[in-house]
Amino acid sequence: MTIVTLPFFLFVAAVILVYYLVPKRFRWFTLLVASYTFYFFNSEWLVFVLAGMTAVTYLIGLWVQHVLDRNAAWLKEHGKEITKEEKKARKDRNKKVTRRILLLGVFSVLATLIFLKYFNFLGHNVNLLFHLFGIKEDLVPHLGLLLPIGISFYTLQAIAYMTDVYRGKIRADRNPLKFMLFMSFFPQIVQGPIPRHGQLAQQLYEGHSFDHKNLYYGAQMMLWGLIKKLVIAERLAIPVNYLFDNHNSYSGPILFFAVALYGLQVYADFSGGMDIARGVAQMLGIRLELNFAQPYFSSSIEDFWRRWHITMGHWMRDYVFYPLSLSKLFTNLSRVSRKFMGQFVGKRLPSLLAMFIVYFLVGFWHGSSWKYIAFGIWNGLFIMSGILLDNVYRIVREKLHIKEESISWRVFRMVRTFVIVSFGRFFSAAPTFMTAITMFGQTFVHWQNISFLTDGTLQKMGLSTANWFLLLFAIILLFFVDLTHERGISIRDTISNQALVFRWIVYIAAVLFVLIFGIYGPAYDASSFIYEQF
Repeated sequence: MTIVTLPFFLFVAAVILVYYLVPKRFRWFTLLVASYTFYFFNSEWLVFVLAGMTAVTYLIGLWVQHVLDRNAAWLKEHGKEITKEEKKARKDRNKKVTRRILLLGVFSVLATLIFLKYFNFLGHNVNLLFHLFGIKEDLVPHLGLLLPIGISFYTLQAIAYMTDVYRGKIRADRNPLKFMLFMSFFPQIVQGPIPRHGQLAQQLYEGHSFDHKNLYYGAQMMLWGLIKKLVIAERLAIPVNYLFDNHNSYSGPILFFAVALYGLQVYADFSGGMDIARGVAQMLGIRLELNFAQPYFSSSIEDFWRRWHITMGHWMRDYVFYPLSLSKLFTNLSRVSRKFMGQFVGKRLPSLLAMFIVYFLVGFWHGSSWKYIAFGIWNGLFIMSGILLDNVYRIVREKLHIKEESISWRVFRMVRTFVIVSFGRFFSAAPTFMTAITMFGQTFVHWQNISFLTDGTLQKMGLSTANWFLLLFAIILLFFVDLTHERGISIRDTISNQALVFRWIVYIAAVLFVLIFGIYGPAYDASSFIYEQF
């Protein structure tokens, strides 16, 4: 029951109807039943992995909260009787205890993810290593493991919750059933966004009154998500799959064309899924966090990743980058490196190293393959080089008398970012790391062959001329909508303020656009979203 199928829409309609019919105090329970029903239909008995991880996270949160509350109560009772040094010593002891509990919880949920998602990958590489030393038999067996959908997302959600309780940013949930809802809310369980407890939990628990505007705006957002997914992403998948399956027959501009199309496919696919998830949530009166902010208008790789998968970026920033770069180890590293590398590099080394680790983890999070690790490193290295060479770039701009606010310079930066990001996509799109390297190299030869746009090669990729023109129109529409949002204009509000007849013409046209031009795959069953595999 993927989120672009008729059963899903019937399911959503039933959930909305029941949600607003039951008393407010029971509406959260309606969402809990709906969420576990949805997850069971998609993962069957693997739902127990979600339930088990939820139970561990819940208990760890309560344990940490109990230690914090007990210490706070003791200090309130005896605080006037002890010295500042004794208070500090008790605080340090208490922090050590809660840190150990937190590490136990983080280890437990990460171990589950690593075992299910990465065991075979790690075992394969261990076996290869031993083969180099003459051991022919595989020492680590290959297991037939099943990966629950969304596990990469709700693992990060669990770690964020436990850490926020440990930091005192939130209080641990006392109600186990309500916490189960927070961990399993069905619109975002499959591919995000990655919510924080402080942002989402109370919205889920409180029970919202019916508001026709939420229903109306939510349906708008879902409809736009369906256009992205079914009209653009699924249509792009046809030439993309053809070119990657037959990459040995092509080179130069055709391969870059393939990877550029793949980047647009992933964007339409992932952001379309986000729009559908956020639209369903809004119809229930719940606001999920924005996960995309016009990434292809980015002026740099760093800016691109601030706009792409925003909740993932924020998670890495708060739970990996800052803890690492501000740690004692990295602080001491900075102090030592300044003596040998100079102030400029030494001062930035902790941030650069932490950033490298972040993008390594981002790549590894995407999948259990070296190609994903290379994908993360590719982006990380460009961001690091941008920081190190910032002064050099500034001097070059001054020498060339480049006006940074000029339209031509802004367009150049956008195109440059798109090209760099697109080349990095070889590592995530190709079936293997070596295939990605091969395609990467083939892209730089035979660039004189640009006649593929007019010599009939496009039709060999699986789309007719009419479909190519339709795809071009849809991409221009996507670009126009993003450009409008980039300028701070809400298209939803703009349409909603128009006359009733005009609004319905737009909505009916959009629905027909999806029904007539949507690509549904074999037996009219829409393919899974790309990010579901992560």
